[in-house]
Amino acid sequence: MRRRYVQIRGELYERGTEPQVEAPMVIPDIKPYRSMIDGSIVSSRSRHRELLQAHRCVEIGNEKITPPQGIPDVKPEQRKEMIRAQIDAMSHAEFKNALRRETERVKWNSRER
Repeated sequence: MRRRYVQIRGELYERGTEPQVEAPMVIPDIKPYRSMIDGSIVSSRSRHRELLQAHRCVEIGNEKITPPQGIPDVKPEQRKEMIRAQIDAMSHAEFKNALRRETERVKWNSRER
């Protein structure tokens, strides 16, 4: 394993053993970007929040997604086969109904709140 070091005031410390600095943390403002909502240039966090609020949008990112209860937890490489087997076991009518229900669920969850 490779060791990593940090230099603080001329002294080397192994990464993770360096003394903690007692100072306030300052987060810099965001870099300007073009909004995917209306195409305008957003150059500050306050403008970003205003834009989200004005268009009733919610920012998502690092939320942990937990699987619904009752669904078996399988390895990612096995999921495709499990889904394929479930679909193959359905009749045409069952598949159409499941697809319609899922489409309605997506429409319902994407409506304005």
